[in-house]
Amino acid sequence: HLRLPDLPRRWEQTPSSPGRIADPLQIMLEGPIGGASFNNEFGRPNLCGYFRSFEHSTPADQPGGNTARRGYHKPIMLAGGLGSIREQHIEKQRFDAGAVLIVLGGPAMLIGLGGGAASSMASGASSEDLDYASVQRGNPEMQRRCQEVIDTCWAMDADNPVLWIHDVGAGGLSNALPELVEDSGRSGHFKLRNVLNDDPGMSPMQIWCNESQERYVLAIAPEQLALFESICQRERALYAIVGTATDDTKLVLSDAHFETNGKDKPHPIDLPMDVLFGLPPKMAIDARRQAPVLSALDINANSLHDSLLDILRHPTVADKTFLISIGDRSITGLIARDQMVGPWQVPVADVAVSLSGFDSLNGEAMAMGERTPLALLNAPASGRMAIGEALTNIAAAPIENIQDIKLSANWMVPAGEPGENANLYDTCQAIAMELCPALGISIPVGKDSMSMQTIWQDEFEHKVVAPLSLIISAFAPVTNAAHTLTPELQSQADTTLWLLEPEAGLSRLGGSIYAQVNQQLGDNPPDVNSPEKLKGLFNFIQSANRQKLLLAYHDRSDGGLAASLCEMAFASRCGLSIDLGEDPAASDRLLFNEELGVVFQARNGDRARLVELANEHSLQGCLREIGQPQAGENISIEHRGQTVLEASRVDLHRAWSETTWKMQSLRDHPECARQEYDRILDTHDSGLYADVSFELQAAEIGHKTAPRMAILREQGVNGQIEMASAFDRAGFDAVDVTMSDLVDGRHVLNEFQGFVACGGFSFGDVLGAGEGWAKSILFNTALRDQFEAYLGSDNNLALGVCNGCQMLAALSDIIPGTDHWPHFVRNRSEQFEARYVMAEVIDSPSLFFSGMAGSRIPIAIAHGE
Repeated sequence: HLRLPDLPRRWEQTPSSPGRIADPLQIMLEGPIGGASFNNEFGRPNLCGYFRSFEHSTPADQPGGNTARRGYHKPIMLAGGLGSIREQHIEKQRFDAGAVLIVLGGPAMLIGLGGGAASSMASGASSEDLDYASVQRGNPEMQRRCQEVIDTCWAMDADNPVLWIHDVGAGGLSNALPELVEDSGRSGHFKLRNVLNDDPGMSPMQIWCNESQERYVLAIAPEQLALFESICQRERALYAIVGTATDDTKLVLSDAHFETNGKDKPHPIDLPMDVLFGLPPKMAIDARRQAPVLSALDINANSLHDSLLDILRHPTVADKTFLISIGDRSITGLIARDQMVGPWQVPVADVAVSLSGFDSLNGEAMAMGERTPLALLNAPASGRMAIGEALTNIAAAPIENIQDIKLSANWMVPAGEPGENANLYDTCQAIAMELCPALGISIPVGKDSMSMQTIWQDEFEHKVVAPLSLIISAFAPVTNAAHTLTPELQSQADTTLWLLEPEAGLSRLGGSIYAQVNQQLGDNPPDVNSPEKLKGLFNFIQSANRQKLLLAYHDRSDGGLAASLCEMAFASRCGLSIDLGEDPAASDRLLFNEELGVVFQARNGDRARLVELANEHSLQGCLREIGQPQAGENISIEHRGQTVLEASRVDLHRAWSETTWKMQSLRDHPECARQEYDRILDTHDSGLYADVSFELQAAEIGHKTAPRMAILREQGVNGQIEMASAFDRAGFDAVDVTMSDLVDGRHVLNEFQGFVACGGFSFGDVLGAGEGWAKSILFNTALRDQFEAYLGSDNNLALGVCNGCQMLAALSDIIPGTDHWPHFVRNRSEQFEARYVMAEVIDSPSLFFSGMAGSRIPIAIAHGE
């Protein structure tokens, strides 16, 4: 056992062995790495997320015997965001018989055929082969190539060769291909052995049903097939022509592998389409409600100070830098707001915001909400609170109308457990039929995981059942991303902190972090009692933001008001003077309850207008002043004229960041983790700032015609769009050029006055960062000669960024004057790092930095080397 100092028992790390499952520490350390790595390589920024760490033992548990715990440890990382689509692509184009049916993407592999076996069978009841077959493996570089093909097609407007497209998910091709033709009122004949396959030993069923990822199925008109194939070849994207659309109302799958004498072609599948898509038999599910066993909270041991420290250290509340800094948050060049806030980059943002274009402040917002522990007390309340939290989070972004918000509902349920089917039914009813219609919000999409339980055995048999969990992702268009609010307090005199709580007067602690750190759950959870007031809260924040009345904003959720105030102080490196007034409730209830609510900062001169605005939105009695930010490091809280809590901001910040420090010490380089943790002690650290000696505008280039710049990319590169935008803004004529264009002669370097090698993960970086890209040039005589002649000229411009920089460094043998060039090695932290760093421009002969010497600027970095 590796025991971490000062960490509770659940943090012990046990080496994997037969009969054991991954423990929470392994999940926290290793799970996020896979998710972040996929998105980094694919080129989707990780902008939002959540971590829930929860365990609760019920009274029925027997120590040392047959145990059944309620538990849930899950890092949730949300990448990408709200998409956009051109009007002519909203409706799929129905295709005729004879349309070519294609699988785009990776080959078939033995994936997904074990279903949920690994997560729901007791040790010995499953097999290693079945467990392995259930595992999903991702290939982000293949996904990138598919995405480039899709993007090229839709950018062709009316000439888009794609008539119909469908993703490949659950059920593999056995689900995707029949749905592809059925949606267009057609049937299809398919050839199984045309499917690209990396495992020739698979049976016909396994080829047809495996859930290998990074694949799409498409319908292409025969006359546009050559165009589509040329796009795939340019992007080096794998594809296979697997069938033809028909009108014979039959689904036919032939398998040439079993053909004999050139005649017999067995058909593993030959059946009418209506057998698959007719009316299915109704399924009856036995759903019986089971009242939870509840116990009132009995907390009187800890002081408020000690309780606050325990809450700030709890993984659900604590600093998530160790989860955030491993995920690229600057890719696309369109990110207006990520998790990190303020000069010291503290991860406390309520909402993620991206821009819809490089020359616009319009954009998209996304936020999350989740209150899993409440489901053990009141399942519908947990669903309502998840939606409420998503709304109080996304309200930080400027949204025209609450009806513009769309929700995605991700249900995770231990189906079949006593009472859980009924909990699912009741929660669906509560949010879909009651709360969302009252708010005017729809849930157009969602997902489910219905086997949230596991059994394993060592000396005894163990069982852990997750509570019903509804994770809500909220998305909305943003009118002006520059007006997004953050928890960073402004250092202006004469400002006040306000608390707005639609359920004013209620301080329910059931299911709270405060209850959990005291090893209890409670009996009375928070809930959304008034949808009208929740809607009023959202509209109040939007109105106040439009009128520029708000300086800072943060929601109240896990950890309660005390945690929210501390996070605002951490982001701002200031003190707080808080007064809870004469409220008759106990101090711990006021500070640690997790009722829906928000805290905001406003100028004292706007006090009357804020009260008037609250009344206009039916929030009488829901708004009150609670204190002021103050210079220094002291955080003090008064209640009924008595100081109930006084602490150093630095000490509280260190407690909050302790989890991240210890996790990074285990996972990354301990000394790097310690250096970051100790920065909190430096109260003179000025953080990020900008001090520039030049005009922040595009330079005028003195050419009658714009110089042509090749935006050069290899397979796996994902930064070419923002690179093209930068050169376009600087007066160049940016041209998309792939390495396959140079290989096949569609372009030559001499067509251009310069080229820029873009960032990403060429060849998935499996040959070393940028090394594979460089070798594709060095080991191709024609390419090597072309690059050597081009780079040897004094009149050509070449720039390498990120992966492209590493590629150029590896070409130093054919570039004059590169004796001093570096070779890139793994980051000292041994981790991919996505951060902002301060950079100073020193005086140099480089034309890139002419007139910029002395400037100090925060720069986004995202690299592993």
